[in-house]
Amino acid sequence: MRKGITMGFIAALACTSACGDSSDPGAEDEATDTAGTSSDDEVGSEQGTGEAGTTGTTTGDGDTTTTGDGDTTTTGDGDTTTTGDGDTTTTGDGDTTTTGDGDTTTTGDGDTDTTGDGDTDTTGGQECGTTLYATVRDFQIAHPDFQYTTGVDLGIVEVDLGADQKPVYAGNPNTPTTTGVDNFNQWYNDVDGVNQPFEVPIELLEIMPGVYEYANGAFFPIDDEGWGNEGNPHNYHFTLELHTNFLYTGGEVFTFEGDDDLWVFVNGKLGIDLGGVHGPLEGSIDMDALAGQLGIEIGGLYDLDFFFAERHTTQSNFKITTTINCFNPQ
Repeated sequence: MRKGITMGFIAALACTSACGDSSDPGAEDEATDTAGTSSDDEVGSEQGTGEAGTTGTTTGDGDTTTTGDGDTTTTGDGDTTTTGDGDTTTTGDGDTTTTGDGDTTTTGDGDTDTTGDGDTDTTGGQECGTTLYATVRDFQIAHPDFQYTTGVDLGIVEVDLGADQKPVYAGNPNTPTTTGVDNFNQWYNDVDGVNQPFEVPIELLEIMPGVYEYANGAFFPIDDEGWGNEGNPHNYHFTLELHTNFLYTGGEVFTFEGDDDLWVFVNGKLGIDLGGVHGPLEGSIDMDALAGQLGIEIGGLYDLDFFFAERHTTQSNFKITTTINCFNPQ
């Protein structure tokens, strides 16, 4: 009888080793380590058909490592490492490292490292890209600052962006194309009865490797909207503002060419001043050359705030050219 029990126990152990399945109900309070490695050739020869990969899920205080084309989800206080073409999601106080072509999302007090062709979510659910999201405000011809005096007019705004992320007026009497602080403060704020806001996307296209551009020699994004064209062939009286940020990795350049007023701030510091009512002018920010002035360092995430105004007939030119390839929506 003992011999029969012993042989049965040995057989059970052999089956457990061959099948790769074990259970220890007494170890509920212990940390759980799960490691899976799969080979495409082995899977093909053993299963004939099927998708090669390993999926690991850990709930509790444990570490999860997945190698292969799979997804890994960890909930709890653990570390997650994925190598291969997979997605990794960590919820809790853990560290997440992804190597390969995958997406990495971390929720909680953890660190996220991504190596490979993957996307890292740093914007609360929105991926960075080359589309900028602008607010355009329509004004009437009767506004004192529109269809008024023409000319290049530098120094309308302070070199430091305001705490409300708006330009601070520094003009009149030294800026003849504006009529004072109260009227200027309406340019980039919603004011009932004065302006009407619209959301407009600005899509930058890659025109050569590493260079992105939006170019429009007839930039009239709100024709026949808001207050309308007011008897003109286009709606010539509007402002545009956009807010974004980017990871400074070194070598970035941001250039604008157009009319009329244009101010670009990086890290809250004025980098381009093309104020006034004029024909197309160009200004550029070489991030490396102006790093000290802008207070930026390689590896930092910095705001870029952009303010434009079209204030007079009969042109509207708008061109952005940049080597920044990933803007975060704000």
